Amino acid sequence: MTISMYQASIPVSIRTLNNLVSILEKGAIHAETKKIDPSVLINSRLSPDMFPLSKQIQTASDIVNRGAARLAGIEPPQFEDNETTFSQLIDRIHQTISHLNTFKPEQIDGSEERTITISMRDHTLSFQGMPFLLYFVLPNLYFHVTTAYDILRHCGVELGKQDFLGQL
Repeated sequence: MTISMYQASIPVSIRTLNNLVSILEKGAIHAETKKIDPSVLINSRLSPDMFPLSKQIQTASDIVNRGAARLAGIEPPQFEDNETTFSQLIDRIHQTISHLNTFKPEQIDGSEERTITISMRDHTLSFQGMPFLLYFVLPNLYFHVTTAYDILRHCGVELGKQDFLGQL
């Protein structure tokens, strides 16, 4: 049995983002219960040279939105990156999930060899579709979701591995 590019990208990303919503909801409850200003958690980072929680969420959202669009050969959506509350960050993830739900298998399947070029700050990356998904999109999604999890865990939010993995 083979797995399609659609199955390897869209459902996987949606599942991970839904788990991220649950993680953020626990962060919001923690802030409320412990009487912590939510902005303290939202602006927390693991290291001074790393993105804060808010940017981790925005980047996770962007990577899958842009990744799916590029695999489908369409223009990726743009978000403003102006979320400052748990509610706004959760809404952004829901918008991302809604966008991912618009893709049909026939838009993504067959993109294994599609050339995808990404302009970075100081250089350009070029991939074929499958390596783009497996070595760029999914690792970036997992990195930023894991880092968001780690930031909240470091701040005392009661999270465990099952929160990251979701219901099995």
